Amino acid sequence: MNAIQAVLWGAIALALGTGPAGAVDSKAAADGPQYTSTGELLRPENYREWALIGTGVGMLYGPARDKVPSGNRAFTNVFVNPASYRAFLQTGAWPDKTLFVLEIRRSEVVNQAKEGANGLFQGDIIGIEAEVKDEGRFPGKWAFFNLSMREPAGPLIPTSASCYSCHEQNAAVENTFTQFYPVLRDVAKQKGTFRKVAEVF
Repeated sequence: MNAIQAVLWGAIALALGTGPAGAVDSKAAADGPQYTSTGELLRPENYREWALIGTGVGMLYGPARDKVPSGNRAFTNVFVNPASYRAFLQTGAWPDKTLFVLEIRRSEVVNQAKEGANGLFQGDIIGIEAEVKDEGRFPGKWAFFNLSMREPAGPLIPTSASCYSCHEQNAAVENTFTQFYPVLRDVAKQKGTFRKVAEVF
């Protein structure tokens, strides 16, 4: 391969997001976290177009659980920005400027009067949170934010909140509960980035 071919192939690799890790990180920043001048996190308008990496029922804890009506086993949907998702598939690790959005929805019971109809489905949104990896902004690299559909931005959740220690101690990959995201769990195990502690959590 001559020098011109090498340059062309390098350009193609960068365009496809398959180049060096630095190239992936650069792309991740384009759809990663954005902040207001006062440090609040802007809610991504199009997060529902991102990769939906996991859905759970009754898995809330800490401040988020306080938003749920008593006895309701809320659904949680986790979305991640596309560039970070693609990077994770390649490496099993989260690049800087990764942004997760956690959408909390009330669970509703199917009308069981109809024969064969039973179970739960997702109702209205009752809360939104976000987790970001921003190494230059946060001493611990990762931070959590409260968001809503009413306001364009939301405040930082204090580091004293239980979500910080829980993620640090129990997360499968870095600060994220990848053990609950089936496709990414398999990727992390293949890439050797899955923490053993998460096997029993």
